[in-house]
Amino acid sequence: MEMFLKSCRNVLKGNAEGSPEFHVVLGNEACDLDSMVSALAYAYFLSKTLDSGKIPLPVLNIPRQEFPLRTDNAFLLRESGLSQDDLVFRDEVDLGSLHRAGRLDLTLVDHNVLPSSDRDLEEAVVEVIDHHLLERKPSPSCPVTMETVGSCTTLVTERIIQKAPEVLDQQVAQLLYGTIVLDCVNMAPEAGKVTPKDSQYAVLLETRFPNLPPRGVLFQSLQNAKFDVSGLTTEQMLLKDMKVASERDLKLAVSVIYMTLEAFLQRQSLQQELCEFCHKHSYNLVVAMTISFKDNKEPFRQLAVYSSSTLYREEMSQALEQARNPSLILSPMSSPYSDIKAYLQGNTLASRKKVLPIIKDFLRDRERSAVHCGNLEESYEAPRQRACTEDAGIEEDSHFPPTPMNSLVEGCPLDNGLPKISAEALTEKFSNMASQEENAGGH
Repeated sequence: MEMFLKSCRNVLKGNAEGSPEFHVVLGNEACDLDSMVSALAYAYFLSKTLDSGKIPLPVLNIPRQEFPLRTDNAFLLRESGLSQDDLVFRDEVDLGSLHRAGRLDLTLVDHNVLPSSDRDLEEAVVEVIDHHLLERKPSPSCPVTMETVGSCTTLVTERIIQKAPEVLDQQVAQLLYGTIVLDCVNMAPEAGKVTPKDSQYAVLLETRFPNLPPRGVLFQSLQNAKFDVSGLTTEQMLLKDMKVASERDLKLAVSVIYMTLEAFLQRQSLQQELCEFCHKHSYNLVVAMTISFKDNKEPFRQLAVYSSSTLYREEMSQALEQARNPSLILSPMSSPYSDIKAYLQGNTLASRKKVLPIIKDFLRDRERSAVHCGNLEESYEAPRQRACTEDAGIEEDSHFPPTPMNSLVEGCPLDNGLPKISAEALTEKFSNMASQEENAGGH
């Protein structure tokens, strides 16, 4: 694996003859451990089995500067004897240029659809291996391996063992094994992540490579590394494990936060920092899903919705509260901030993998509603978002309901052409009402 990764870096530096073609294996934009190891292991597998003449290249789908935030990724690499200096990151290779030049094949691992920012690469996708809800439309030119196991790495392990078991060595096995164990919460059934297939391949790796670290020790080390957020800013905590969803005017970040929501809400100036984060990265809304574990097995989940726009915040919160597939069983919690709605999540098995489809359905429903409105589309104006200030407390549209239309207001759609009431008549009417109230109070 080490020599393979170094050769990939050398090719990218221009140390290859001509204009090589690439078969890129790309993980999702969260670049969690599952995404990283799936990309590395499957590209390595292709380097031993692919005969198309294209160079297999694993690409981590984040900028290099964000990698130190993936503390569990960095830990497992070190423990497996690999250097992050040999990795290739998204900001180091121009996939768009390769595709336009006809030099790119693309395999997606740990996700099955490209985000809107990468839609131009869709024609290059030749294969998908994933364990999330299938959103991709069937295509004869793109085989899809999709099974809702606990870890995408399980499916990559299965492919390697079935097609080229000789590719496995101690180093590759440790990467695969550590990821399966972490994703499946030490294979504990009560965590609701592990499936029989995950267990099957974890045991197979243990049997074939008896010198792998003990399961419990490896899990605890990875878990400690993953939950180490000491010294991180709010922005870094949000970026550490984040996915993005967008449709039309609304772009939102869905971040997993590795602490309790109470601790997260106690961060100094949190609302201002969330506001600045949204402005910097052009998000309208943030959904923060906090996770901690009871006795290192059973997950404890809470959820927060932030937006400086009341409309976005209320719409998203309502969609999550009313979700039925699955039901999140949300119970409101006290929040010290006007722009943050907080919840206890009763359905502790509903990870982000299961919440993201709810959010994407919500976005599609908004889009369909906008299209259904037809001529309202052009005149639509997105809700204004407040500038970030120290108090960040009162938003122009946050605490005052819109003035209701009624039969006394000019332009009411119910007046049907009836004569308008003058300002003088309105004044006289309210004066009479006040007098009547005074007389009633005197009795």
